[in-house]
Amino acid sequence: MQDLEVTRPGELPPGALQGPEPQLLRGLVAHWPLVQEAADPAAVAARLRAHWRGATVGVWRAPPQAGGRFFYTDDFRGFNFSREIHPFPAVLDELLALQEVATPPALYMGSTTLDTCLPGLGAELPLALDVPEPLASLWLGNRACVATHQDWPDNLACVLAGRRRFTLFPPDCVADLYIGPLDLTPAGQPVSLVDARAPDLQRFPRFAAAQARAQVVELAPGDALYIPSLWWHQVEALEPFNLLLNYWWRRGPAWADSPMQALWLALATVRDLPAAERQAWRALFDHYVFDAPEPTHIPAHARGPLAPLDEAGMRRLRALLLNRLNR
Repeated sequence: MQDLEVTRPGELPPGALQGPEPQLLRGLVAHWPLVQEAADPAAVAARLRAHWRGATVGVWRAPPQAGGRFFYTDDFRGFNFSREIHPFPAVLDELLALQEVATPPALYMGSTTLDTCLPGLGAELPLALDVPEPLASLWLGNRACVATHQDWPDNLACVLAGRRRFTLFPPDCVADLYIGPLDLTPAGQPVSLVDARAPDLQRFPRFAAAQARAQVVELAPGDALYIPSLWWHQVEALEPFNLLLNYWWRRGPAWADSPMQALWLALATVRDLPAAERQAWRALFDHYVFDAPEPTHIPAHARGPLAPLDEAGMRRLRALLLNRLNR
C-alpha cells in the first residue's frame, strides 16, 4: 500500500486516485469541523443533527452475541441481523446511549446518501476531487465488522470519528477468499465467508494464501483511504461511536451496465458446458473482450457491437440482448 504525503489538508497529492493499488492519505480531511470534534461524540451528533430535515435511514441491528459481525445465520437461510428504518436523530440518540453499555447490540447505518440525509452538510466538508460525478455517502455505527466484499466503483473512504481497520485483498484473491452466495447477500455484494479477524484455516485452508497478500491499515479521524475498483475489503469500526464519509465514482460512462450482468449470463450459459467447449469459449472471450483487437478487417460502418460503444450503441445492444433472452 502506498502511503502518500498530504502536505495540506484537503488537497490530494497528484495522482492520488489513479493507481491500481490502495493508497493511504493520512490527515487528508483533518481540517473538517466534524473531524476536529471527533473526540466528543455528542458534539459530532449535534453538528449532524443540525442538518437533519426529516429523513429516515436504514439501520442494521445485530445482537450482542454476534460480536459485531454482520453475517449469515448458521443455516445460510438468512442473516444474523435485522433491518430497521428510523429517523436519523433516533439513531444518533441510541448510539450515544449505547456507549455506556458493556455488551451492546451492533448498530450500523451504511451507505446513506449525504445530500439526501443531511442537506447542507457537504458545504462543511470541502475536498476537491478530480473524479467524475462522485457520490458522497455516510456510514455510522458502533463497534461492527462488515465482511470482506468488493465494489465496482472506486472508493475514497474518509474517517470522521472513531477508528476503522481495513483489511484489503487484491481482486485476484477471489479463489482464496471463499466467497459466499451470489444471490443471497447482506447488502448486494457477495461476501467472503472467512472472518479475517480470526480466520478458521482448518475450514478455509486456502485463505492462508490470501492472508499472506493482505494489506491491513488502521485509520484515525482525518485519515482517508483510496480503494480501487474491485479490491476486496473487510471493514471494522473499532469505537463505540464511528462516522465515515466515502465518495464513490466510476471510471466508465454512467450509461454502461455493470459487468456483473455478464457474469450472471456466463454462469447461465457457459459454466456447465463440457470442458472442451468452455476452453473454446475462453478463447472467444479473450479475443472479443479481454484482448479485443481493433477489427480493422471490417469496414467501420459494419462493425456493429465490435465498434467502441457509445450510449446509443449500448441501447441497441441491450435491446438485442433482451430480445434474445425473452425468446
